[in-house]
Amino acid sequence: MIQARRLRPTVSGGSAEKLLARSGSRCLSSRVNGDDPLCSWNEGSAKQAILDFVAGVTDEGGSEFVPVDERIAVFDDDGTLRPEQPVPAQLAFARDRVRELAPSHPEWTRQQPFKSVLEGDRTATAADGERAIAEMVAATHAGNTREEFASIVERWIGSALHPRFERPYPEVVYQPMLEVLRLLRAHRFRIFMVCGGGVDFVRPWVERAYGIPPEQVIGSRARLRYEVRSGKPIVTRLPEVDREGDRAGRPAGVAQAIGRRPIAAFGNSDRDVEMLEWATAARGRRLGVIVHHTDAAREWAYDRDFSFSPLARALDEAPARGWTVVDMQRDWSVVFGFQH
Repeated sequence: MIQARRLRPTVSGGSAEKLLARSGSRCLSSRVNGDDPLCSWNEGSAKQAILDFVAGVTDEGGSEFVPVDERIAVFDDDGTLRPEQPVPAQLAFARDRVRELAPSHPEWTRQQPFKSVLEGDRTATAADGERAIAEMVAATHAGNTREEFASIVERWIGSALHPRFERPYPEVVYQPMLEVLRLLRAHRFRIFMVCGGGVDFVRPWVERAYGIPPEQVIGSRARLRYEVRSGKPIVTRLPEVDREGDRAGRPAGVAQAIGRRPIAAFGNSDRDVEMLEWATAARGRRLGVIVHHTDAAREWAYDRDFSFSPLARALDEAPARGWTVVDMQRDWSVVFGFQH
């Protein structure tokens, strides 16, 4: 079991730290004193698996010790660090952009997925999932510079509210997972986010929400072109998408971006199987974690029948592969910090 003396963090810094600080006096006191770094987790096998893993790979005198430069953890985003219901944040963003720009694109009234958005058919665009996101984002932002796109995202993320919780999207993140990120950082892990949507949507606010630097986000991205416009060199976005954030593209994208195999991987659906498989198949101590959405009261309950990102194969294979399944209702005493 991980010892209290090994982790004595302070509560300060950006939005991720502020969200952690809202977890209630018992949890706050426990975190500051180093008594329980995962204080929003109920006692059980899932919590202990994470603590034991961190203790094992950071014990310099132990047989499972992993050098600092090899301590790499990868996290899926939607459904693992924040809700993907009723639709992922990037799909909500893309829909708003389609409606905003529609007057300049009359052809969208006849083309999918734009037609469904303009007609208010949320079911159709949700069923199309990441393909719809990619098409809409590529179409609505082609020609913008990266800086212009970041500004558009910042404006939206600063004003849009989650439809169920009526909170800004950077605040609607899982507090227990923020604690895992903090625990890993305290033990000198490098943490990478692997997202199926566009990385340029996440990068402007990922550090504020999770404490993950934008350069440590991997996933699908718009193709870019360098040009000189009005005498100034710029990089513009093209209406094409390189998809590295889904299924087999995830380990490939991670390997290309990092050049090392992670020793820990966290996901929540069958889209994450290949990433979990690759991270946990090598020799040495490894950790694979699946977040299972089982709490309809505080969040949502779904798995096999969810069209956007079903959890079936990963759930079935987890016991044999040694992956830890986190039951949200059973294992988390708190889901969001603002629910206190």
